[in-house]
Amino acid sequence: MHALNPHQTQAVTLPLSNALILAGAGSGKTRVLVHRIAYLISHYGLSPYAILAVTFTNKAAAEMRSRIESIIQQPSQGLWIGTFHGIAHRLLRIHWQEAGLSQTFQVIDSDDQLRLIKRIMKDLNLDDKQTSPKNIQSFINNQKDQGIRASHFNSNFNYNFNQAKNYAYPSEFIQVYVSYENLCNQSSLVDFAELLLRAYELWTKNQNLLTHYQSRFKALLVDEFQDTNQIQYLWLKALSHNTNPPLPILVVGDDDQSIYGWRGAQVGNLAAFQKDFAPVELIRLEENYRSTSVILNAANHLINNNTQRLGKNLFTQSTQDNLNKNNLINLYTAFNELEEAYFIANQIQQAHASGHLLKDMAILYRSNAQSRVLEEALLLAHVPYRVYGGMRFFERAEIKTALAYCRLVYAREDDSAFERIINTPTRSIGEKTQSDIREYAKNNNISLWAAAINLLQAKAFPARAASALQNFINLINQLQQQTQDPNHLIPLYEQIDLIIKHSGLITFYQKEELSKAESRLENLGELITAARTFIPDNSNPDNANPDTPLTPMAAFLSHAVLESNDTQADQAQDAVQLMTIHSSKGLEFPWVFISGLEENLFPSPGSINDLNKLEEERRLMYVGITRAMKKLTLTHSESRRIYGETTRHYPSRFLREIPKELILSIRHTNNSAPYHSSSSSHSSAHSSTYAKTYPKAPSLFSDNSNKNSEFEIGQSVRHETFGLGVILNAQGTGDRLQLQIHFDQGGSKWLTALRLTPVK
Repeated sequence: MHALNPHQTQAVTLPLSNALILAGAGSGKTRVLVHRIAYLISHYGLSPYAILAVTFTNKAAAEMRSRIESIIQQPSQGLWIGTFHGIAHRLLRIHWQEAGLSQTFQVIDSDDQLRLIKRIMKDLNLDDKQTSPKNIQSFINNQKDQGIRASHFNSNFNYNFNQAKNYAYPSEFIQVYVSYENLCNQSSLVDFAELLLRAYELWTKNQNLLTHYQSRFKALLVDEFQDTNQIQYLWLKALSHNTNPPLPILVVGDDDQSIYGWRGAQVGNLAAFQKDFAPVELIRLEENYRSTSVILNAANHLINNNTQRLGKNLFTQSTQDNLNKNNLINLYTAFNELEEAYFIANQIQQAHASGHLLKDMAILYRSNAQSRVLEEALLLAHVPYRVYGGMRFFERAEIKTALAYCRLVYAREDDSAFERIINTPTRSIGEKTQSDIREYAKNNNISLWAAAINLLQAKAFPARAASALQNFINLINQLQQQTQDPNHLIPLYEQIDLIIKHSGLITFYQKEELSKAESRLENLGELITAARTFIPDNSNPDNANPDTPLTPMAAFLSHAVLESNDTQADQAQDAVQLMTIHSSKGLEFPWVFISGLEENLFPSPGSINDLNKLEEERRLMYVGITRAMKKLTLTHSESRRIYGETTRHYPSRFLREIPKELILSIRHTNNSAPYHSSSSSHSSAHSSTYAKTYPKAPSLFSDNSNKNSEFEIGQSVRHETFGLGVILNAQGTGDRLQLQIHFDQGGSKWLTALRLTPVK
């Protein structure tokens, strides 16, 4: 316990009761969780296998396992530590019968799910140009995240589509959901949202099973609780409620870092937890071990503008960052987005030349679309960079195709795998043949594989198509015989190597452009390496319910799908990291640049008139600021080209919410832009010099005529009729200055500044 501060120690040594640890950014929450588990084992004598710890990423789970191993000095295999999806998958593998699944059920990723939806839409004669398959996919996943099945719309699956007006969703959405759920049940396919929903139903539909796990687990810990959605919250609630003896649950979260509302996370779960799980011990971890006091003060002042928070104030014991110009937050005002990008590239170039590692610097932005101009500037400056969170290994097309072969070899009822590889490489199985197979499978409620065999036996195809299809069927059967012969089992990596070679993928990819072919073949080689180093966890996870360990292939396929859903990227060479602020959560860098700090960009346009969304945008800015350890640079542009049109941009209100004494404003010494609008002749851009200081921070109005105005974007004002409001935008000057105000009661209005009073 000597490595813990007093509040961390208090959290670690809590009695076996419900607790909420409100852990600020950089406050050592992982350390607390790990030591808490060690304390439960050493002090309370709990078995490591009686503790359930849930995280949100595979990386976090692996880190927790590694730390626990070093503390308890025993292997962590078999411990119930993992992501929500990973734990749910484990439960369903053990209790596949109770869950209504086949023993060889397959987990499908987002792409496979979308492919099934498109197939269903085609079967239902729905025009995917009129109705977006991706929108239907989001609808289905959102319903599952809320615990709502297709049967909710009609218990007999006989939905009257003429009465769709009685529902909040288009009839096509519900129609596809009904068919999609039927198809998945028929083929024993499970998508990511289904993992959570079906695991929840294990608790609610089988009391004996629930009682068993309630007695098995003696402690429950949850990380990043602010990111839980409805079904995850209900799953935890079902497991931990009405237990005898009580099952204590300790959750760690930070409402100020809840930034995933757009994908179902509910920041309100933190407040709900205090009510639903009362009594709850609340402990705040506010001492930060990451950032300087200047950065923390900026973050604290910013987030204090949010009204819906439990409240905490980050601080550091460090005394090495007094308010001198070298420690202040730099604010750079650019002429446009090109000059903004060149400034950032120039700063990084100079820092690298003076000995700083590129990987210690990160450029953060609100939207992925902002990366293009930043990438161009870094290329021109010859600065290596990497877009963090780009296409991950298991998401690459050649990897997914190779794994689809493995999946179909392992489980013939995997329709999504069948569809992906039936004509890849091309083998003269045309769309007409594939359509006939789909139609037959649909009409007879069988898998595509079974439909293909039946149609071949019925001689339903022309000779050429039949021959090509029979060759495909023979290939899969031969691959199964060669890789799954019980009398001659070969290692997993040899199975995958054999499947890749005999599938024809190598020859297929060799025909592509040289650079692309080399990349694809290297990735296939890396897949074999991944299989060779893969160690499945075949320990018995439940003494009362022994199950047959998964085959290495089945375990690896599940691992690949779960890894493709993770948000973490691999470590790279020394290079600047580019990423959205959403992708940066959980990371830290000595020097952080946050670009594009402008109204209608950050905060985003859709959040301006919505308090809940605006507060999430502010939390996102808070996350961005607290990624910085030693140095933080903020940038914005006076104009920006969007959809080919150049528009004037006002600085983000978030800049105004940072105290001026914490900011050092810098600006280019030359009034002409250090860039060229065309792609040619950029060399002069990087020889420009930048002012180190400016005596006074410029007004947040970019119009010089408004420098002395008492109004600023994001400022609170009062109107005699409409009451309190916030300034969203401005136009005009002097007596003709007009402001767009969003009033708490009256909505958004344009008014002359003369009729408004600033609220200090």
